[in-house]
Amino acid sequence: MSALNRRSFVFLSSGAAAGSFLASGLSEAARGAEPDFSKSGLATGNLKALKHKEIPGFLSAQQIAPHHTAHYGGALKAFVAIDSRFEDNFQKGTAIDPQAFETLQRQKSSRGNSVVLHEMYFDGLALKAPDPAEELRKGIEQRFGSLEKWAADFIASAKAAAGWAMLVVHPVNGRLYNVVSDEHAQGPLWLAMPLVVIDVYEHAFYIDYQNRKPEYIEKFMGHIDWNEANARYRSVRASGTGR
Repeated sequence: MSALNRRSFVFLSSGAAAGSFLASGLSEAARGAEPDFSKSGLATGNLKALKHKEIPGFLSAQQIAPHHTAHYGGALKAFVAIDSRFEDNFQKGTAIDPQAFETLQRQKSSRGNSVVLHEMYFDGLALKAPDPAEELRKGIEQRFGSLEKWAADFIASAKAAAGWAMLVVHPVNGRLYNVVSDEHAQGPLWLAMPLVVIDVYEHAFYIDYQNRKPEYIEKFMGHIDWNEANARYRSVRASGTGR
């Protein structure tokens, strides 16, 4: 880990500071609150509002705006259109060209996952990372040995990924995993809840960082909304599974 990474995570660890459709969470400041899915684009068909239009020292408004409207928005528009075609088929009997059926099915998963992961990414960003909540921090320490060891593995995963890197918790066994997904519909563990999500497609950072992907990843670590991550973690733990 670079000097920047070590400084960031010594600070954090000192206490000073999926499959097909993954459930997206609503940002919440209270550590004990559970995610609210009601404003997801999958539920409303509309873009979910940003928590932060810019994050000084990390992402400019010029970087975030097209990422939100063109990339996240484009995925949502495509998903809604695909879903509408299937809905017309189910409800009205409108035929779908057999040659298009396979493509539409694959795109439905890909675009739907892109919507969810973008929402979890944007909702999981903070102007400055708060202290990790005790419950999630203990889970990370038990699984990875320390917050710093988790960070090193997460950073390595993000650098290796072409699309997404995530810290997830699996409800079947309650274990934490760092996973990567390069094709939206491939990579996540079925049923797993993403807790920390970073988008490492070039569109997430190219305006501010050009080809400096490692720098973008390192700075991301200082802007994780640990309150949001803990709310997602608690929602899985509260279900009583994976204990």
